Amino acid sequence: MPTEHVPIKESPAAGGRSTVRTLLRLWPYVRPVRARLFTAAFVAIVASCLSLVIPLVLKWLVDGPVTDGDATGVWLGALYLLLLGITEAVLFGVRRWLVARPLAGVEASMRADLYGHVQRLPIAFHDRWASGQLLSRGTTDLMMVRLFLAFPLTFLLVNAVTILVGYAVLFAQEWTLGLVLLAPVGPMVLLCWLFERRYSVVTRRAQDQVGDLTTVVEESVLGIRIVKGFGRHRSQAEAFRNLAEQLRGTELAKARLLAWIWAVMTLLPELAVGAALVLGTVQVADGQLSAGTLVAFLSTALALRWPVESIGFLLAMSQEAATATERYFEVMDAPEEAETTAPRTTAAPSDGLRFEKVSFRYPDAPPDSPPLLADVDLHVRPGETLALVGTTGSGKTTLTALVPRLHEPTAGRILLDGEDITRMPRERLRSLVSVAFEEPTLFSASIGENVLMGADEDAAAPELARALAVAQAEAFVAKLPEGADTQVGEQGLSLSGGQRQRLALARAVVGRPRFLVLDDPLSALDVHTEAKVEAALREVLRDTTALVVAHRPSTVLLADRVALLSGGRVAAVGTHHELLRENAEYAWLMSGESPEESR
Repeated sequence: MPTEHVPIKESPAAGGRSTVRTLLRLWPYVRPVRARLFTAAFVAIVASCLSLVIPLVLKWLVDGPVTDGDATGVWLGALYLLLLGITEAVLFGVRRWLVARPLAGVEASMRADLYGHVQRLPIAFHDRWASGQLLSRGTTDLMMVRLFLAFPLTFLLVNAVTILVGYAVLFAQEWTLGLVLLAPVGPMVLLCWLFERRYSVVTRRAQDQVGDLTTVVEESVLGIRIVKGFGRHRSQAEAFRNLAEQLRGTELAKARLLAWIWAVMTLLPELAVGAALVLGTVQVADGQLSAGTLVAFLSTALALRWPVESIGFLLAMSQEAATATERYFEVMDAPEEAETTAPRTTAAPSDGLRFEKVSFRYPDAPPDSPPLLADVDLHVRPGETLALVGTTGSGKTTLTALVPRLHEPTAGRILLDGEDITRMPRERLRSLVSVAFEEPTLFSASIGENVLMGADEDAAAPELARALAVAQAEAFVAKLPEGADTQVGEQGLSLSGGQRQRLALARAVVGRPRFLVLDDPLSALDVHTEAKVEAALREVLRDTTALVVAHRPSTVLLADRVALLSGGRVAAVGTHHELLRENAEYAWLMSGESPEESR
């Protein structure tokens, strides 16, 4: 948890893809509900075109009953107008009802796919991406996509059809006035094109900044103990304030662009209507045009105000949805962990765990930097426990992470009972290998649910009780308000570090794994609890093949043999006592003496 905000690297844009092509990627999600969406669009088109019938009724009223003084005709015309208005309102209500449920389903489906995909992405992806960026894609961005499908997608089509029908009606009434209203179309198309280009840039910036802001909030909440413990609340507040101010500036830039396009899209049609009004009045005065026709023409023009003026607003929402879609598929396009389809090999069933010439370099490491691990050769015999010892940065944790394929070796191979792990389905591999990390992670669930994550789905109370006993956790669990059913809260922060570590160890052993990988699993325990856990753990280790990262002699003594890692290579392998006698670096690590003093 950084106490000063470090700017989060923005993920790259898809680059050069048009808005339409980007939004077309939503089609697989829209296809199952296309019938209702098309029906809703048709209903909306009918409702919108009904507004163009009203001017024709007005023309009939003015040129007929009003001119002739026919009161009955006037009331009949008013009834027609009322029925048209009611029908239009009902149809728009039906449209909203048609799209509400299916679009909620589209959003839910996209969110579920995103979550499932994120779970299958390699660790290297999560190392590069800030969690807030992923959260914003699964919440804010998908909300924008749903709003686009519910409103702009339909009304871009509805308004386009309404404008075409409306102009056809205008030209049918008086083509000279129709040409006047057609004059602003060219400039408006050009301005919309310029607006879309500029708006896409600030929209992308704003949505990325929302992700950065989400990350800062999440880190501050999860690291609240660090923030308070070091008195860094002011610096964190300042970091938040700076990002919020940046987002505010970007949103204001968006607002300025929207105000500009809205003003233009309103002004140009209004000027054209004003010019048509003047010209039409002159024609009425000259007897070239009836008053009813002029009223109908102007009413039609006014009915087209919203479809024309809303173009800028609809384009803005469409651009925001395109940016949200682009951000969504940036994650969905990330390659998942490659799954093998190779057949299972028929090697000896009890060969233990082997590392053969294993090297590893992180994907984002400079190409000229030395590998973190280089030509590692190790053999953990069946039923044996091998301890990994080395200085900080020697590659111990990275080596253990290669076994369950949290990372992939750059070179070499790893075998379980003679079978290359890259040829094993990950599901099968991770059913054979159980892991306990140095930094225990618990989920917002009960203690029992957290522990049983390491077992088969049909695991029950006896397995849970045994695992808690091995980890010496049954005593403190029994004292909790609801025992193993107690909710531990987010990240398990309601528990002490030692309690969390014991539950993580219980999770690792509950499934009786054939292979066990433990990354310094006892570092947070006091010496008395550690001794008890070690005694119970020895019983577990007899029935499994284990690789244990160790920093203290007490943990090393759990192992049958010890491997010393130095500079990413295996420097020595032997028993604890052999290495104490023969290897100065190992003696120094275990005793704290300098290499010269240990000779």
